[in-house]
Formats: sequence, C-alpha cells, structure tokens
Amino acid sequence: MVAALRQGRAGVDLIAVLALGGTLAVREYLAGALIALMLATGRALEAAARRRASHDVRSLVERVPRTARLRTGTGVRAVPLANVAVGDLLVVGPGEVVPVDGDVESPRAVLDESVLTGESLQVERVQEEAVRSGVINAGGAFDLRATATEENSAYAEIVRLARQAGAESAPVVRLADRYAAWFLPVSLGVAGLAWLLSGSAERAVAVLVVATPCPLLLAAPVAIVSGLSRASRRGVVVRDGGSLENLGQARTLLLDKTGTLTGGRPRVLDVVAAPGRRPADVLGLAAALDAYSPHVLAQAIVAAARERGLELPSVTDVREDPGRGATGTVDGRPASIGRVDTTKAMPAWAEAVDNRALLDGAAVAWLTVDGTTAGAVLLHDPVRPDAMRTLRHLRASGIERIMMLTGDRAEPAREVTALLGLDGVRAELSPADKVAAVRAERERAVTVMVGDGVNDAPALAAADVGVAMGARGSTASSEAADVVLTTDRVERLADAVAIARRARRIAVQSALAGMVMSLLAMGAAAWGLLPPTAGALLQEGIDVAVILNALRALRAGAERRPALTPAAARLVRRLAAEQHDLRDDVEAVRTAADRLSDSPGPRALAAVEEVYRLLTERLLPHEAAVEHQLYPALAGQPDGPAVAAPAVRRSRAETERLTRRVALHLRMARERGSLGADQLNDLRSCLYGLHAVLRLQLAQEDEEYTSLTD
Repeated sequence: MVAALRQGRAGVDLIAVLALGGTLAVREYLAGALIALMLATGRALEAAARRRASHDVRSLVERVPRTARLRTGTGVRAVPLANVAVGDLLVVGPGEVVPVDGDVESPRAVLDESVLTGESLQVERVQEEAVRSGVINAGGAFDLRATATEENSAYAEIVRLARQAGAESAPVVRLADRYAAWFLPVSLGVAGLAWLLSGSAERAVAVLVVATPCPLLLAAPVAIVSGLSRASRRGVVVRDGGSLENLGQARTLLLDKTGTLTGGRPRVLDVVAAPGRRPADVLGLAAALDAYSPHVLAQAIVAAARERGLELPSVTDVREDPGRGATGTVDGRPASIGRVDTTKAMPAWAEAVDNRALLDGAAVAWLTVDGTTAGAVLLHDPVRPDAMRTLRHLRASGIERIMMLTGDRAEPAREVTALLGLDGVRAELSPADKVAAVRAERERAVTVMVGDGVNDAPALAAADVGVAMGARGSTASSEAADVVLTTDRVERLADAVAIARRARRIAVQSALAGMVMSLLAMGAAAWGLLPPTAGALLQEGIDVAVILNALRALRAGAERRPALTPAAARLVRRLAAEQHDLRDDVEAVRTAADRLSDSPGPRALAAVEEVYRLLTERLLPHEAAVEHQLYPALAGQPDGPAVAAPAVRRSRAETERLTRRVALHLRMARERGSLGADQLNDLRSCLYGLHAVLRLQLAQEDEEYTSLTD
C-alpha cells in the first residue's frame, strides 16, 4: 500500500489504515485488532487469486530448436542455431522443427504447418519452395537452404509478438479500488464533519471504523476466488481475478478455426469405391496398408475402419514413402494408399471425387490395386459437435459479436462461418495480422480471443482475455493465455463466461450491499450512537453477511446441466451408438444418386432399392425413436424438446415425404422393367435431398449427444 501511495494511488486500504491508526490513538485496541485481521485477510485472498493455475503454464520458447544440422563438404554436423547464416545448407530430419526460414533443396518436403497457419492437414512443398521456421517435418529428411538467420525467422517473430503484446496489456484495476474512488472521500468527509461538529476525535474514529470497507476488501475477493474455484471444477483454469472480471465484461469473441471450432483432427468424410467394388472393402484395405503409419491421415483411416468393425485383410511387404503413402502386397497383388498423379487421365468417378474434394475442402487418399485406382477415402476436419450450442449459449450470456480469425484458406473458413452463423471471418492471416485484428476489436469492446496453436499465442496475449484450448493445444498458447480450457470441449468456454458473469455480479452485489450498510452505520457513529469497539463488532457482522452472500459463487449456476436419469442416460447411449452406425447408410444415399448420373441401368436401380431398404428399416425407425423416446425423456434439459423437437419433427416429415417419393419411383420402375428417363431427374433430386436432410439430422443429434454425455 505504501508503494501505491507513493505513485499517487489511494485505494480502500487507506481508510483501513487511518481507522487502525485512529483506534490506537484513542486506545480502542480490540477495534484495531479486528481491522488488522480484516486487512490481512483481504490481502491473502487477493494473493491466492493471483497464484492460481501458474503450474499449468510452460514457456513459449520451449519449441525453439537450439541447434541446426549443417551440411558441409565433409558431412553433416550440429551447429548452434545462432551461427546459421543466410545461404547455409541445412538438413531437417523426420519429426524435427524447421530451425530457420528457407527454401526446399530436396525434390519435396512434407510439412505440418499447423503451428503457424492452424491448418490441420499436411502440405507438400517442392524444390525451391519457401518454408517458414517453426513448422514440423512430417515426412522424410530434406535439405533446406537458409534464407534468414535465427532472429529474422518467422518463429522468432511469433515469440517477439507474444512478448510485446503481453507487455502492452494494461493492469486490471481491483474491483475494490474502483468503488473506492467515491467511497473514500465520502468516508473521510463524514469523519471530518463528525469531529468538527462534535469536537470528539472518538466519533471520527468510530466513523472510520464502520467505514472500513470490509465488504470490498473481503467480499469481492471471496466472490472472485469462489468463481475461480467453480471454473476449475468445470475444467477451466483462470489465471487471476482480473482475468475473471474481464471475462465477465466481454462483448466481443474472436475464435481460431482449427482445433477451436473444428476438432483439429482429420476424420473420414466419405469412402468412394470404383465400379464393381464396395466402399467397406476399400476402407478395410486402406486401413490395412496404413495400420502402422504414424501419419495423421493414416490414423484417421484406421480409426474409421475400427469404428465400423471392419475385418482388415492380411497385408505383407508394407512400406511407407514419407509424403506419398504406404504400399504393400494383398493376395499377391500390389496395392497402395496415398497420393496419385492427378495430372494423368482419370476415370469419370475419380474425377468426380477430385472435384468433390475441392468443393468440400477435403483431402483424398487414393487406393490403387494392380496399378489401377480402386477407390478413394475423403478426409476433412469437421466442426465440433458442441460448437453451435456453445455459440448459442455465449450469445445468451451477453457476447454481442463473434468472429473467426484463421490462417486457413478462405473457402473452408467461409463454410464454417456460414454453418455456425458467425458475424464475420478473416482468413489467411499471419500471426501479426491476427494481433492487428485483435487490437482493432479491443478499441470497440472488451475482447476475448480463443485459440490453440503457436500461431495464436501473440493474439491471445494481445486480447483483453486470451483463452487457450489447453488439452491438445500448444505450450505457447497456454503460456500467452489468461484462461486455459483443460478439457477438449469448446463448450467449457460458455461455462467460463457464465461463471465469470455470475461471480462478478455477486461480487458487485456483495460490495454494494455492504457499503450501504456501512453508510448507515457511519451515520449512527457520527451522531455518537456507536463507539469504535461496538462499530467494529457491527462491521464484522456486516462482513459475515456479505461474505456468506459472496460464497454463493461457489455453487452451480446456469452453467450446470441437470444430470440425466439412469433410464435417459441408457437411452442416449443406445441412440448415440445407433446414430454412429448410420453414417455409412447416409453416404449410401449419395452414392446411389451419383450412380444414377453415371449409368442409370440395373446396377443403379439395385443401389436405389438398397437405399430404400436402409431408409425404411434403419434410418426412419431411428429418427422416430429420437422424436418419440429421446425428447420426452429429456424434458427439463436446457435446449430440450421445447426447442429441438419441432425442428426434428419437421426434418423427419421431410425425410418421410422424400422416402415415399422414392418408393413411388421404384414402383413405377418395377412396372416398366427399368427406370425411365423421365424419372431420373426427380429421383436424383429426392436422393440428394434425403442425403442433405439426413446429414443435418445426424449433425443435430451429434450436438445433443455431445452435450448430454458431458
């Protein structure tokens, strides 16, 4: 407090110190002891709030390599990174971090650039193409010609930006001191008048004793620390009380895409088989070839095969060519999964897959058998199932503007923006661009930035509140953040905002109620009705009341979701398992529509017959169970049947209408002996419409199940 007074800042502690000195002067030692106890307790609570969560943070520069491998005329040797000069030829091994900016000297390099761009899919850089420092070599070793020194490289700039932005962040003013701006002069004025009019110093001391802002010094910190504790139980680590206060006042939310709004891990979008093959066989063979590969796309393919319970064929002589894929022998025939040369002539079905991948922003792993393309696996980074619900809750909590800031390409960023109903998007941003965007938003309102990668660290540090997805995010983002989500659930962000607003509301409520009671006591003391010791005891009673009120911040608020009954929980698990198994059935609807375009013959008619069977025996019964069993069981849940059930009924009615239309087309085809040319356009429209509606229904169910299995 002495340091604050030297800097010209007088907070609520000044009243306490004056009251303490006054009690000693008039020999009211018990009153002085009570004031000293209150003052020490308030300081201890604030110190505890500042110390929270520091053990979850590591240094931003942990990932920076200390050495580089320099290729010379006599071989390769390690040199300190500071000794690397422009023009040096370096070797970057598998899994290593690129030490400085440079150009690829090898024929190709496969890189994981997510630390800089946020894009989860790996990229291939060819000879003489530029590579930035900080990215990871996801393929085999390659040569790199340095084009910048350590201090002038991209990753060093990220570190500097994070430090600079963190240094610019203004210190948070204590809630107590903000109220002291008017409470302090009022208290001193009343004490002075009491002394002047009565001539009794004891009355002035009594006024200061009851004016001692215990509700501010104790109740506000108790509410804030209680909010921090409540947040930690929900998997949200908040660094200090100031960060919690800022989070409670936020009006603008900025979000990274990859790893924040999306899962950050590729998943199989679709499996397409060449004519004469089955998608399940394509996926099984692809997974068998990729079973031992550490590649992120290979792991997604293997996981998809396991989820669908496929029996993988036996593969021998498996080899992996980093950046190209895996090869092996199946039943004496050579097979491979990975990249193919798309510049050569491709069959019509493969060209359609390539076009779809471009439109959907997906990656493609091609399966070849005996040198012939046999199928394709499309992979993408899907939007988190809890993202839409989270954004809905955030808007309900008072967030007025939600934007996406991403280093990813504009097309997939716009698609996610449209899907989630964001207020805007800025794509293809560098770390410096993100910092500039955050600073611009801070000029309008209290701003929160959410991210998970190294490239997000400077923006997190520049925001009023930086939130890191810490479960799988980088150390850099956790270091720069004020709030860390320790579980891989973005909905915890909505919980954190709700907790912050409630804790701040209770803190303000406790402080104001306590000050009103203190003002009434000050009037009584000024008239001589309260001696210092009695005033101190009365003030302690006020303290107890406001602290008990402040402790309400520990209890569950709006962020707590009612627990499911055992029967409802079993129903949710059963329907969630059914829904997961229905994904292939939904994609079969699209495949049947595609076949009508390729060759509307007997094979296409058989595919439509199979789709109709899946609709009537599996998909429609499942949707009926969701409407008639799940939503009645969820009565009383947030966003339950009152909101979601009508939407489900409407989409199910559309599904039934389109299914009846497909049945009519099939009856006409049986009567004629084949599909008529006049049926093709309408039947295709029905199937594509069914595919769209069913995908929407599955996405809605995903959102529900993710929330209910919290």
